[in-house]
Amino acid sequence: MAFTAADVKELRTQTGAGMMDCKKALQETDGNIEAAVDWLRTKGLAAAAKKAGRVAAEGLVGIATSGNRAAVVELNAETDFVARNDQFQKLVSDIAAVAVDKAETVEALANAELKAGKSVAASITDAIATIGENMNLRRSAQLSVSEGVIASYMHNSTAPNLGKIGVLVGMQSSGNPDRLIEIGRQVAMHVAASNPLSVSRADVDPAAVERERQVLIEQARESGRPENIIEKMVEGRMRKFYEESVLLEQAFVIDPDVSVGKAIEAVAKEIGAPIVCTGFVRMELGEGIERESSDFAAEVAATLKKD
Repeated sequence: MAFTAADVKELRTQTGAGMMDCKKALQETDGNIEAAVDWLRTKGLAAAAKKAGRVAAEGLVGIATSGNRAAVVELNAETDFVARNDQFQKLVSDIAAVAVDKAETVEALANAELKAGKSVAASITDAIATIGENMNLRRSAQLSVSEGVIASYMHNSTAPNLGKIGVLVGMQSSGNPDRLIEIGRQVAMHVAASNPLSVSRADVDPAAVERERQVLIEQARESGRPENIIEKMVEGRMRKFYEESVLLEQAFVIDPDVSVGKAIEAVAKEIGAPIVCTGFVRMELGEGIERESSDFAAEVAATLKKD
C-alpha cells in the first residue's frame, strides 16, 4: 500500500516522531497509519517524541581525554535520579569519548557514529525510550595542545569523569608531564570555583571591558570628583576588575597569597621549562536553562479537586 507526504505529516502530528522514522514506519506497515503508530510505539520512538517537550535541566557533564586532546559534553535529562543510572552514565561517557574528535559542533557530534550503525542522536533516542525521560545533547567542546597536557577536573563527581562541573585546562610545555598534570589539575579546580572570563587580559571580550568601564565611569562621576581624578579612579577599579575576572591574575584558590599566573611560573622554574596556559573550558550542568518552578502543595491540591 502506497503512502503520501500527507500521510507522513499526519503520522508526525499524531506521534511527534521524526520525519525519517515516520517514513520508515509507513514503509514497514504498507502505509497503514494506525499500524504505523503502533510500530513507532513498539520501537519507543513515539514515546520519546512525546517526552521532548519536558524541560531537561539535570543529567551529567562528561569528560574524555586522549593524548594531548580532550572533550567535555553535557547531556541533560529531566531528573537528577538519571545521573545515577548506569545506562545513562555509560551513554555520557561514550559520547564524551566520541567528542574528542567530533565536537566541532553539537550537530556534528549528534551525527557521529557511537556504535556500529548507530549515531549519537539515535542512541540518545533509544535511551529516552528505555529510561523514560526526555534527554538533550546540549553542549560539547574540545581542547588540545601541540605539546604538553590537557588537565581535567570534575566537581560533584557521580562516577569517574562524570559530574556537575567539568573543566579542561591546556598546559603547553616540554616539561615533566606528571608535574604539568598536577599543576593543571589545580588550575582546573580553581577554574571550577572561580569561573574566570578568560585566560589573560588580551582574551577578555572587548564589549565586556567597555561595558564595565562605562559603569565605573558613571559611578565615579556620581562622586563629583574632577575628570582627571575620575580617570585615575576608573583605571584603579579596572585593575581590580581584571584581578577578579582574568584567570592568570586571580588569587589562586590553592594559595591565595599568589596569583594563578605566579603559581604556574613557579612550577615552570621548578621543571626548567616554560609553561603556557593555552585555554580552558568550564561546563556546568544546566547552566542558563530556565527551570520550571512548581508549587508542590498547589499541585496536590489541584489533583484532589480533580478527584
